[in-house]
Amino acid sequence: MIPERVPELSLYRVTLFFGPEPVEKEPGVLTCVFNVKKRSWKAGIQVSVEIAQAHLVRLSQEVRLADRIAGVLTSFGTEAREANHARVNDLFAQAVTWCKLNLWLAAGLAQENQRIPATQLVQELNQAVAVRAEHVITYILTELDLVNEPQSPASL
Repeated sequence: MIPERVPELSLYRVTLFFGPEPVEKEPGVLTCVFNVKKRSWKAGIQVSVEIAQAHLVRLSQEVRLADRIAGVLTSFGTEAREANHARVNDLFAQAVTWCKLNLWLAAGLAQENQRIPATQLVQELNQAVAVRAEHVITYILTELDLVNEPQSPASL
């Protein structure tokens, strides 16, 4: 069972650098790149977190992403609803890769740029997203400015 909160995560300051973007020469794989700085380090590193698009689709179905987001977006006009809906998949990919990064951080991290391939931490990520589904949805809604309270990435 994945703990609700991993205390070691507070040792790191993590920000999304960019993504999701397709991974070159790996069709069907996306990456998000995060800047990670441990409090004791003089400089941060970049961690590229990859995920298969098929894996994202399965996870979105498991958390019922489309149903949950559609309900919130119905209160908007057509143009605003379409604009927000277009961002949902990217925001979901960011939230899921952030969960995967948090799993990686919980195991410790060397001070060097790193890549977490799509094939690593698959089962652990499935479990983490199931446990943290509400936080993933809240992250998306917050990024769409549909929730007043900011979502802590460490809680993803």
